[in-house]
Amino acid sequence: MPEGMSFFPSRPAGRGVSALPLVTLRDCFGLLVAGPAPLALDGSVVAGLPARMVALDELRDLLLAGSCPQAVRDTAWAVVIRRSRRDGGAWTVGAAGMALPALHAVCARLDGHSDLDAADVQAEVLTGFLEAVATVRLDLPRIAVRLRWAAYRAGLALTVQQREAPRPDSDLFQTVAAAEVVESGSGPAGPERVLADAVAAGVLTGTEADLIASTRLEDLPVSAWAARHATAPRQASRLRERAERRLVDHLAAPAAPGRAPHPPAGEPPPRPYRPAGAAGSLAPARAVAGVLA
Repeated sequence: MPEGMSFFPSRPAGRGVSALPLVTLRDCFGLLVAGPAPLALDGSVVAGLPARMVALDELRDLLLAGSCPQAVRDTAWAVVIRRSRRDGGAWTVGAAGMALPALHAVCARLDGHSDLDAADVQAEVLTGFLEAVATVRLDLPRIAVRLRWAAYRAGLALTVQQREAPRPDSDLFQTVAAAEVVESGSGPAGPERVLADAVAAGVLTGTEADLIASTRLEDLPVSAWAARHATAPRQASRLRERAERRLVDHLAAPAAPGRAPHPPAGEPPPRPYRPAGAAGSLAPARAVAGVLA
């Protein structure tokens, strides 16, 4: 595989509609180390490694071996990270691929501590790892351990944020919607009308309403919504948290006169604004590409 490769392969045919970020990373990494010219490190520059080109998947296995000295691990990781910082592209994916066992372990440790979608947790863990690759000090020991802790802290922060953030529950949505039906005499109402009214009242923007509708009502992972809107998953998660705080306050407040008018009876409630091109399923390579970019 040529150096500096920066594309992400399409998902092989026959797989599910949505692959998890670490699954897509595994597939990308597998392509990088396959074939007659795999992405490889010159072992002669690291004392303790074979004096030949060592493919990154073989390098990962060598460094994970219990018999591998810590100095060899640190030196090899430092070389890989310097290549990632200098060349980006394939070497950044390669660094993340070498850390896949650790990233899976981090996600497994966080699993079950919130009702976050697994794709969101994996995207945040991967983001935390890649941010650390760009900043971790290479002159200190135990580089891989510090990268793993950075990934864990990122995932843990998202988990804590999700557990502590208020959110509109379905009962509150339905109670407000039913009250407005009685008040206006219009047809059936639901959560989407509540969101549309919040947009009309200036409580939410169209983008915020679409984010809440997509990820709360349609169960779209935040990471997938973020990739569709060219936004980092962490930023999308924070945007939703702030919007939901305002929406909770708005729904819990006493009804104010002059609320936005409803459409005439028989007309469907307005949908929150969704940018053009947002419909349809998202290829997992694009979702992870948004994280790895």
